[in-house]
Amino acid sequence: MATAQLWPRPLCSDHTWFSFLAADKTVATKRNVGALEEADLKGKRVFVRVDLNVPLDDSLNIADDTRIKAAVPTIQYLISDGSIVILSSHLCRPKGVTPKYSLRPLVPRLTQLLGVDVSLIPAHDPLSLRPRLTPNPFPLITFFAGYEVEKLVAETLEGGVLLLENVRFYKEEDMNDPEFAKKLASLGDVYVNYAFGTARRALASTGGVAKYLKPSVLGCLTHKEKA
Repeated sequence: MATAQLWPRPLCSDHTWFSFLAADKTVATKRNVGALEEADLKGKRVFVRVDLNVPLDDSLNIADDTRIKAAVPTIQYLISDGSIVILSSHLCRPKGVTPKYSLRPLVPRLTQLLGVDVSLIPAHDPLSLRPRLTPNPFPLITFFAGYEVEKLVAETLEGGVLLLENVRFYKEEDMNDPEFAKKLASLGDVYVNYAFGTARRALASTGGVAKYLKPSVLGCLTHKEKA
């Protein structure tokens, strides 16, 4: 299989971890990402819940990229061993699909910091919708786990990074809907939780996904974040 250009494996040692009680306690008892070896990651799809809830100005420019920078060591660690990273995050508290709360403005900065092209998976894409006999109560599920997304993930090179659109565009996230969590989990083989700010809440993309993906581990943290 062809591979993208990979980063050297960054330091992600045990002394940089922050232990907390997650909403789903199974997350808190698992290993951290530093314990995962190349054999655990190479060619695997890694679903990473990150916290990219950064402030945007009126022109949708990033006002403070601290949270994006904080997530970089975890992502670099994963892609350095040849995994395909699928990022999931929220931004603010939108009521449904709201363009001004899209994660699209974050893509250029993520690409710059990681040194690899980051592709955004938008909230809706007519090509991904298949005819249904009954209305689909989960439009995000149709897209995030539909044919087009599966094709996109399958075509992504090892060391590649995909970013799912704002997971809070859909009420099933805050409801911790089990079917919604299961569909999100179907995109990955391994789960990494770096969204420590939301870890105590029962969300579909945190504790919900962790129930379906093993191993489920915590992500890298800097000394400053640990404090």
